[in-house]
Amino acid sequence: MIRTLQRVGGRLQFVRPKTNDSERTVPLPSICVEALREHHRRQFAERSDCWEDWEENGLVFPSRRGTPMEPDNLRRSWGAIRKAAGLGEMRFHDLRHTCVTLLLNLGVPPQTVRDIVGHSDIEVTMTIYAHVSLDDKRNALGKLGDALAN
Repeated sequence: MIRTLQRVGGRLQFVRPKTNDSERTVPLPSICVEALREHHRRQFAERSDCWEDWEENGLVFPSRRGTPMEPDNLRRSWGAIRKAAGLGEMRFHDLRHTCVTLLLNLGVPPQTVRDIVGHSDIEVTMTIYAHVSLDDKRNALGKLGDALAN
């Protein structure tokens, strides 16, 4: 069963996705699949310590008891992680923007990127999520300069 997590009446609850298009399979690079498998192995070992209190919900990143993680707890955890990784003030959601930009820079067609991130409108992908670096601009203008010189 496909489900999403929403705050309803002040509590986090599992509900059905808003639309049928929200139900999709998201393929992952093998490096991510391996990291998630390793995480799952560690999680299984850790939860055996609190098995009596564990609530299995099939979540990849649950609370210490297996329940949905409160967004404020996720933000606090992310703060420590990003600081240790030297990511400055990057928000957790900025990882999604970075993924879109990297995929586009790798030459992945915009329609494919849109489908991967689940946007219904390609304009959202291209105008809000795609970011151009100064190096990207220099490379583009370098190509233009080369074309004009020929």
